[in-house]
Amino acid sequence: MDPSNQWMSITGQPLNLSSDGGFLGNSYGFVTRSLDTRTSDIVAVKQLLILPSKRHNGIPITALREISILRSLKHQNIVNVLDVAVGEEALEDVYMVMEYCEQDMANLMDELKVRFTLSQVKCLAQQLLEGLEYLHRNDIIHRDVKLQNILLTAKGVLKLGTYPSSLHYLLAPYLLLPFYHAPTNLPQADFGMSRPYSRRPLTPGVVTIWYRSPELLLGTRHYTPSVDLWSAGLIIGELLLNEPVLPGETPIQQLALIVKLIGTPARDDITALADMGCPELVRWQREAMPSGRADNLERRFRGVSSEGTVRFLAGLLRWYPRERWTASEALGKSRSRATADAVDWWRESPRAADRELLPTFPEVRNHGESSERNVEVPDRSREAKKHSVNEVSAKEPGGYKFIFGDEGVDKGSKRRRR
Repeated sequence: MDPSNQWMSITGQPLNLSSDGGFLGNSYGFVTRSLDTRTSDIVAVKQLLILPSKRHNGIPITALREISILRSLKHQNIVNVLDVAVGEEALEDVYMVMEYCEQDMANLMDELKVRFTLSQVKCLAQQLLEGLEYLHRNDIIHRDVKLQNILLTAKGVLKLGTYPSSLHYLLAPYLLLPFYHAPTNLPQADFGMSRPYSRRPLTPGVVTIWYRSPELLLGTRHYTPSVDLWSAGLIIGELLLNEPVLPGETPIQQLALIVKLIGTPARDDITALADMGCPELVRWQREAMPSGRADNLERRFRGVSSEGTVRFLAGLLRWYPRERWTASEALGKSRSRATADAVDWWRESPRAADRELLPTFPEVRNHGESSERNVEVPDRSREAKKHSVNEVSAKEPGGYKFIFGDEGVDKGSKRRRR
């Protein structure tokens, strides 16, 4: 077969995606750093891998949903899908060609131990909220906002989307990898948990547990885009503290940490959560809910932020979802009363840094062990494995061995489990 005709786009257009290289892998899927030979742009190529036992069912609905959502979104703070390619002989082999982002925020925090200033945190927070506002304006809930799903370009542009932590580099000028069949499944996709908002019951238990809102922890199926704003508040807090704000291991432990941070829910909050249909609420009240705890938010963030920052976080971290700020309110774009506190935060000194002035960092995704051998790294994937709705897709890949035959490729390196 002519290699130049091996691929076609999902719309049926032929693509010149030839490669002379190959690799051996035992993986849940790969994202590779590749070169678009037509434009000389660096791109990221992600395979939407389907188990051989599932191929008779065609492309999974989650993959089709992700492709559909990402292809419909055009915003500077959302990762852009440039093309979708399928195999000519096996239409179940689907690859997404995406714009390349040099970093993800989890790597910056865990591997490089980056400490952002308050002005830099404001810059990142503003971009995160702009991306969420765009999604919610288009009636899409992300449902998995976490540091691994926040990318950062070398020009300081934050983008919602993710590459697995096992991003591997093609050093040769290839556009795409050759066909590859692995016996295991792909890590959770960029927007694989996202879906159009509906007032009908939705899938419970979404969002990695560290960033999961109280109503989700209590089992409701009637949630709103406000679940993304809770996650955003915890991410902003994590950027300030340089550590996860609420690193619980079970829903009950996570609820206890929330109470310790923002206090015991008031009677009106409990009534509102009950009206949302939270099936675990009564049992939690009876068996485990601490009583009489005061708000500890200011004390937790004292020394790393301002009073305005604490008020801003308090607007996002509220028990009752309807009282939580929307992305527009948090950006100061709404006419609601809540907007005033948000505007005060954006206006107070220090102002948000220009994104072009954000520092740049070396890429560490493909460097094996951390340079700091004895530094404890938060196990971000552990909770996704335990608590994600799609537990198979949440698993992280192990080590891989690449055989390219190209000078400069580490042929025996393995990526540490995370």
